[in-house]
Amino acid sequence: MVGVVTVDKLAVSDGPLQPEDIAYLRPSDPNITPIDELRNRYNEDGYLFLKQLLPREDVLKARERYFNLVAPTGVLEEGTKPVEGIFNSKRSIHDFPGIGAGAVGGNGRPGGDSAKQFVDLALEAHYKDWYAEELCRHPALENFVAEFTGWGKNTLPVRRTLLRNNIPTSKPIGVHYDQIFLRYGEPTAVTAWVPIGDVKVNGGGLIYLEDGDSLGREIEDEFTRKAKESGLTDEEARSGFNQNMMSTGMLSEYPKEFAREHNRRWLVSAYEAGDVVLHKAHAIHASTVNHDPDNVIRLATDLRFCDSSRPYDKRWMNFYAFGDGV
Repeated sequence: MVGVVTVDKLAVSDGPLQPEDIAYLRPSDPNITPIDELRNRYNEDGYLFLKQLLPREDVLKARERYFNLVAPTGVLEEGTKPVEGIFNSKRSIHDFPGIGAGAVGGNGRPGGDSAKQFVDLALEAHYKDWYAEELCRHPALENFVAEFTGWGKNTLPVRRTLLRNNIPTSKPIGVHYDQIFLRYGEPTAVTAWVPIGDVKVNGGGLIYLEDGDSLGREIEDEFTRKAKESGLTDEEARSGFNQNMMSTGMLSEYPKEFAREHNRRWLVSAYEAGDVVLHKAHAIHASTVNHDPDNVIRLATDLRFCDSSRPYDKRWMNFYAFGDGV
């Protein structure tokens, strides 16, 4: 963290973030920083912000393919290049909802009839080779995770991924940690958040709660205690949507309030195509409202890796599908 961050229109769902609410993520260069130091930072911070781990051109290629796929829906500004991902401001943001965690009951289909074409194509993108194989299984990422974790040949990239668009001014992702959705395995999974394109600091990128990993583990312990006291079976307690949690699996829909309640700041950053953030299963995070001044659509994906020699959540070995309850 360096100094105080002041950014125009840096906001979350419950309002603008003030300078005292925020600080910077700590970046790491995987090309010059020793692997042991990277492991120390990951354990200290609960995340590891890796600069240019992936070849920029490979990431931008995936971005171009995605927007070529969804372009027939009218989501892009006329006369712009698909790789730019400039939102068509003449259209309603409700016609182009983001998909992923946060739907009541676990990943219901978002949007209404006007969003059907876009949602169908956004879902289809998850199954395309240019995404599922070339980006999600990129050797630069897989090889790094295998070495970094020490799992080696036991490094298992899970098939279920979350490829999300974030249209300017649309609803951001609420406060959560990933173990809520990975509760059928040990809390050792590593998430790789990959921005698919450049993201300005106020462009809707992920934000991480300061010292959020330790708080996430405390909250998980409290969920376990409540589950036992309320008489839930082990199976019921494993659900990320049990009676002791919000129906969306989120910890809160109000990031600013949540951070202030716990006397912590949100850690923010701009991101470049090629950057990757690894984070722990209990690291608390959310996203900002996309207030990109150039109307750029934020596109990113959540990839996860497990140690195949240890218990892991096998529900995540199927491709993403609406209503899968995960």
